[in-house]
Amino acid sequence: MAGRAVVVLGGGVGGVVAANELRRRLDQADRVTVVEREARHLFQPSLLWLLVGRRQPERISCPLRDLLAPGIELVGAEVRAIDPAARRVETSGGLLGFDALVVALGAELAPDALPGFGDAAHNIFSVAGAAACARELASFRGGRLVVVVSALPYKCPAAPYEATLLIEDELRRRGVRSATELELYTPEPAPMPVAGPAVGDALVALLHARGIGFHPTTPIARIEPVSRELVLADGTRVPYDLLAGVPPHRPPSALWGSGFVNESGWVAVDRGTLRTAADGVYAVGDATAIRLTNGKPLPKAGVFAHAEALVVARRIAADLGGRRASAEFDGYGYCWVETGRGAAAFGVGNFFAEPDPAVALRGPNRAWHAGKVLFERHWLARGLERRLATLGLNSAAKLLGIRARL
Repeated sequence: MAGRAVVVLGGGVGGVVAANELRRRLDQADRVTVVEREARHLFQPSLLWLLVGRRQPERISCPLRDLLAPGIELVGAEVRAIDPAARRVETSGGLLGFDALVVALGAELAPDALPGFGDAAHNIFSVAGAAACARELASFRGGRLVVVVSALPYKCPAAPYEATLLIEDELRRRGVRSATELELYTPEPAPMPVAGPAVGDALVALLHARGIGFHPTTPIARIEPVSRELVLADGTRVPYDLLAGVPPHRPPSALWGSGFVNESGWVAVDRGTLRTAADGVYAVGDATAIRLTNGKPLPKAGVFAHAEALVVARRIAADLGGRRASAEFDGYGYCWVETGRGAAAFGVGNFFAEPDPAVALRGPNRAWHAGKVLFERHWLARGLERRLATLGLNSAAKLLGIRARL
């Protein structure tokens, strides 16, 4: 009997996890294909360390092929359109048919959506932007340094707060902190508001303890690069000498016209099964829109993409195998929050709790920071291990020896 075709769109965390779990659970006759335009997989949490010069660009990515299990086909192409009725995907390399589809396309960065951002601000969510910020920080002698959140929603809700705290630490380390006014502007009412007031209050207290000015509920209308000013929605002008921030995000353009997105263009899914309105089509990660009981959206974060991908892969494997699918996403998540000075906090909890998410913020301490470093090394080392295995160097002793030197 000819095998079935399962296509995974996107090679980020959700796409990699879904594809590997599918390959593990499906019959060998079934095809698993990943479509991704980028040849290298970027470990995005490490961008924050790149931002302050504590990583190099080549050390925070690896070939995507190396993260995928043997037997997974990788198509290097851009996804252009999805036709669920015809059960096919249009890519820059041609058409792909599918029996089941996993949409893991993430969110697109749209710096052009805020006038002036692309010309004035260092984009903390891009390799080029983070590396440029690190270079400018290395020669910064003081002045007004501003971090901005340009629009909602955005991925990794802790990122701008981590970036600001890490920048503060770098300025202190270089002896120019006292000569720098450090400010953070955001349209949010509080840091990570979906996690609840306790988490937000803890982060605000940490910002204030480091002498960082925090300006919540402050939308930005535009940035004027020539005068080096932010123009807020109320007309207030805020000067800056160095500017970094979160650019606007938008849904992937390939989703337009697919028939399974909401009014904002994000993929509408069942929060437990991750099914879309189209038969056999699932979605995970930042491209999705999941509404919590309190009306707020589930944050866009890699930990949720990972957990959702496992659920989707298991449900697809059960469906194609004629078994009852029972796996469901439970809304449980966690994240490290880098606070600088060799420490991190750790947020963990149930985002599906009612009436509000039950999330606690632990730390900060050095142990949590060490945990994030180990997680980074573990994720990127997976690609190295697969390469070694293909060379016959997959004994536990050799792998452990090489990992210890990473």
